[in-house]
Amino acid sequence: MSTALAVNKAPDTENISKNIVNIIDPPNSAALNIMVDALSSLKELKKQNKATPENVEALIRIKLLPNIAMGVSTKIALSKHWSNLDVNQKKFFQNYISESLIQDYVSILSSYDKLDTVKIAVDPKVKRKDNKAIVKLIVNINDNPKPIIISLKMIRLNSWHVYDLVFSGVSIVKNYSAQFNSHIKRKGVESLIKKSEKKLNKLKKL
Repeated sequence: MSTALAVNKAPDTENISKNIVNIIDPPNSAALNIMVDALSSLKELKKQNKATPENVEALIRIKLLPNIAMGVSTKIALSKHWSNLDVNQKKFFQNYISESLIQDYVSILSSYDKLDTVKIAVDPKVKRKDNKAIVKLIVNINDNPKPIIISLKMIRLNSWHVYDLVFSGVSIVKNYSAQFNSHIKRKGVESLIKKSEKKLNKLKKL
């Protein structure tokens, strides 16, 4: 009888675990930590006059890329075509998106000189559904009364990861999706891969 009572009173470890995770690792805190950490590192590079494109690229790969759910992003970008791709094709598009994003942001971050005026905060109101969340970043530059609002779409895997970024109403993933779907519809997947390979090669030579 005592054993039965002990079993009945045993804690629901799965639910307790989820509740604890929601308290100690909310998505808004994770988003803020990711961005502030990367910004602090970039400020340090600038301070030491070492913000070369090569060093900024290394920073992105070390500080930001591990926090992006690139597999999720790529699957969404290729939407209905994803299930028809083989393993190598899926890996190619995942690599293509990550490398394209890296090169796009290397040039932007390398040339920006007003980092000391940048302040990042998060909106405490977070949209949550199951293991996904949308977190709004509030970015102030030069004490501008009108801050920049950036929405991070996040998914909890082993920890919170970003899978899309929306700025001025434009979603990065949807932008890739529009490009991919348009080309596939006209010329097919293999043609898109060849075109993307050429673009990657050009980026690497820059």
